Amino acid sequence: MRLRVEFTTEPFDLDEAPGHAVVAREVVQGAGLDAVDVGPFGNTAEGGADAVLTAVDALLRRTLAAGATRVSLQVNVIADPESNPESAPDAEGDR
Repeated sequence: MRLRVEFTTEPFDLDEAPGHAVVAREVVQGAGLDAVDVGPFGNTAEGGADAVLTAVDALLRRTLAAGATRVSLQVNVIADPESNPESAPDAEGDR
């Protein structure tokens, strides 16, 4: 299963990235996730379920410890490009 996580940390500071935002970037960039996109108003990353869930745990723990007062996140299941549902056997099995 593949997951996409989208998250923001607060409080915002438009002049300089706060420490918790820097920590969030370090967590997702170091987690071995695919398609990491870090921006000033939102961040996304994709990967296998285990990697994403491990990263979310670290993200929450480390950003809160670094001064975040709010972490908003959303996790979605996404299609795995390597899986092909048409190749799965039907209820009666392949013949």
